[in-house]
Amino acid sequence: MNVIFMGAPAFAVPTLKALSSLGSTLVAVYTKSPRQGGRRGLEFVKTPVHLIAEELGIPVRTPQTLRDPRAQQELADLKADIAIVAAYGLLLPAEALAAPRLGCFNLHASLLPRWRGAAPVQRAIMAGDEETGVSIMRMETGLDTGPIAGEVRTRIDPIETSGELTARLAELAAQTIRVNWDALTHQRLAFAPQPAAGVEYAHKIEKAEAPIDWSATAQRVKGHIHGLSPFPGATTQLQTPGTPERLKILRAELCEIEGPPGEVLDEGMAIACGTGSVRVLQAQRPGRKVVSGLELMRSGVLRVGDVLTS
Repeated sequence: MNVIFMGAPAFAVPTLKALSSLGSTLVAVYTKSPRQGGRRGLEFVKTPVHLIAEELGIPVRTPQTLRDPRAQQELADLKADIAIVAAYGLLLPAEALAAPRLGCFNLHASLLPRWRGAAPVQRAIMAGDEETGVSIMRMETGLDTGPIAGEVRTRIDPIETSGELTARLAELAAQTIRVNWDALTHQRLAFAPQPAAGVEYAHKIEKAEAPIDWSATAQRVKGHIHGLSPFPGATTQLQTPGTPERLKILRAELCEIEGPPGEVLDEGMAIACGTGSVRVLQAQRPGRKVVSGLELMRSGVLRVGDVLTS
């Protein structure tokens, strides 16, 4: 089998490593172009997939788009049997989907058709879902609309952040491709159309979503915090002498204490919500390290009775 892999972030790395161990030939890895980053923003930073592909000695391609006829021809010239996609981040037009002999297959981190789109893990946590999973999807030109197979389900732990769940689902995705590889490449894997009911779209997370609405229920506030942790981080305004300071809250648990929304209710940093409250377990001030809510209270930055705002 001549295989193409397409992916970019850390989520895709376990699947790339799994493919490299299955005895097929990885003829190319497609990923996003290096972007300016580093501490001063002057370095060009390669994606995690790019770095691993170089370690494995696999040729790397970084087209800006696959809508360009020249990029499509380069893809076709690889004469691949199959393409495996995991969090690639670029749309594949019909010409690209038709290039591999058996087609293109995506490892999607949700229980389709719920949470099609760019941010399925974050949206599942923010919505309070109790379960998620990984599916193999035969790709079509529609956004995550193709038939699915090899679905693996897993519970979402109440204390799990999107970063932690993403890492766990990445390993499940790699496991899914290992278990189903023989059936997939010999066209014995049974794909079923997605149900028409239950479609939800996981729109890209925007930084404007970061502020916490303390008037929401405690369950919703906790989901908001965990869904945006570690990036971009759910934020609130800390009233300090001078300019108000933005505080990131990265982990919380539910409490039953009641009070006016946003008020600090006790020395353990329980914060009142519209109904119920959340206890802050991890928080971060600008330019500081992550600390517990208890440590933040002991520092004197916050006191019982202070009010956090969005």
